[in-house]
Amino acid sequence: MISTSTFKDKLIKIFAPSIFYALPPISLICLYFYLHSFAPFSTPITHHSTLYASIPKEKEKAYENTCDYSNGTWIHDNRSPLYNGTTCKIKKSQDCILNGRPNSSYLHWRWKPSECHLPIFEPNTFLKLINNMHIAFVGDSLARNQIESLICLLSTTSKPKRVYHLGSRKWYFASHNANLSFYWSPFLVKGDQKKSKGPNYNRIYLDHVNERWARDIDQMDLIVLSFGHWFMVPSIYYEGDFVIGCLKCHDLKFNYTDIGFYVPMRKALRTAINSIMERKVSRGNGIDVIVRTFSPSHFEGDWDNRGTCSKSEPYGNEEKKLEGMDAEIRSIQIEELENAKAKAKQFGLNLEVLDITKLALLRPDGHAGAYMNPFPFANGIPKHVQNDCLHWCLPGVVDTWNEIFLEMMKKGKDHPQVEK
Repeated sequence: MISTSTFKDKLIKIFAPSIFYALPPISLICLYFYLHSFAPFSTPITHHSTLYASIPKEKEKAYENTCDYSNGTWIHDNRSPLYNGTTCKIKKSQDCILNGRPNSSYLHWRWKPSECHLPIFEPNTFLKLINNMHIAFVGDSLARNQIESLICLLSTTSKPKRVYHLGSRKWYFASHNANLSFYWSPFLVKGDQKKSKGPNYNRIYLDHVNERWARDIDQMDLIVLSFGHWFMVPSIYYEGDFVIGCLKCHDLKFNYTDIGFYVPMRKALRTAINSIMERKVSRGNGIDVIVRTFSPSHFEGDWDNRGTCSKSEPYGNEEKKLEGMDAEIRSIQIEELENAKAKAKQFGLNLEVLDITKLALLRPDGHAGAYMNPFPFANGIPKHVQNDCLHWCLPGVVDTWNEIFLEMMKKGKDHPQVEK
């Protein structure tokens, strides 16, 4: 009979070599499961990974490129903005937190398109895309609102140098030899603005582009046009040397026909786009002209008579519909751009729409409101408080416009134009 010790010795001799060769793969398997058990904690799960879980990789890019970013809903997001009033110099009237706004919940919403994913803004990616380029924002104070958001987003990676130029504000990013500029031109065309002293109406020359920005067209690689609100002020409209009508002119001592502002807006945008096509030297590098659609205001009452914007959360999709004036202005802008596309191709230009009207309409909580001024209620509730329910707090809703802008830039680089 074999003793227990002898039996153990024989087993060791038989299996020892097998165990020796099996140890490496067993160790690797154990290591894999050990690391895998920590994956949910070490690898953040993003909306992107969830969204594309069932989409083949080869189709993912095409899926993103066909996204309609204009339709969607606002969802809660606890992530902090990329910048604040400490890291970036924000215009005082739009730095709502610095001005004492107690409710910061407006910062924690993200736009979720119905059909796809909108990535967080990537400053490095944007700067690479505009390497050696000049991007010009042309329009009113909401155009300035957007470029100031963009400058703050980009400043998290590269600090620009402020450069003063005739008729514009410029920011130069030496790291990428890129220029961003803002040209004040609330009508896009030539116009004299209503002033507190003097004529109580605008004079707008619908067939003459505003040379304040148009003289620099051949130096611009991409132009973002945005306008609208200044056309709602009492105005007299000219074509050539003749008055073709007016807006809210019943108090004027002239026998002009009130033609509203829809037709003049259409004519002004058409003049601006035609002027770009006639003067622009195309470089065949994707998107050349973008029209940013109308940004609705949210005054509860008249803007100049104690109108406020008191809501503290976004509207739901079923709660607020795009209709009336907001829808009509947006339609005019899109129609004019679509009508110009065929002609633009002859000039080697690409025209696109940055459609933000609906996502902006759903955010009555994102405006500066009473916090356009520092601590408006520090000494109690004053008799009259001016509210800004037109411009947007920074950081805030406008950052989403630039997230979509970046996706448009990326798409333009994926499909560059062929020079003729």
